[in-house]
Amino acid sequence: MKILQLAVGGLIFTVAGCDSKTPSTPVDDRDNTAVNARDVDGATITPMDQSNDSDDIDQVAAIRSAVLDLEDLSTNGRNVKIITDSGQVVLRGPVASDSERDAIVQVAERIAGSGNVNNQLEVETD
Repeated sequence: MKILQLAVGGLIFTVAGCDSKTPSTPVDDRDNTAVNARDVDGATITPMDQSNDSDDIDQVAAIRSAVLDLEDLSTNGRNVKIITDSGQVVLRGPVASDSERDAIVQVAERIAGSGNVNNQLEVETD
């Protein structure tokens, strides 16, 4: 462990930190950093593409609320990306099963209309 002392205004503060060999957070199988890496080139829709139009924001909020009301969703299912622009919804991210994916898509289609949902959800495989 590394110790860092800072002198500020005549006071000395001691801060303990981790050395670079010790991870600061545990490794988690649900980490989808590698999946997100493919989005860096700008060719795919990401949450940064979310419209600031009040109707689009309201639509995302309604879909998110309805998704969270679904029973027995995995953590990933509860946290799928919902991106709306001009009424067009994109769903992205990993989900636990085909039935979970279908339930989320049905919610989005009920709110946005079946022709307005682009389903890019991916079923996780072990």
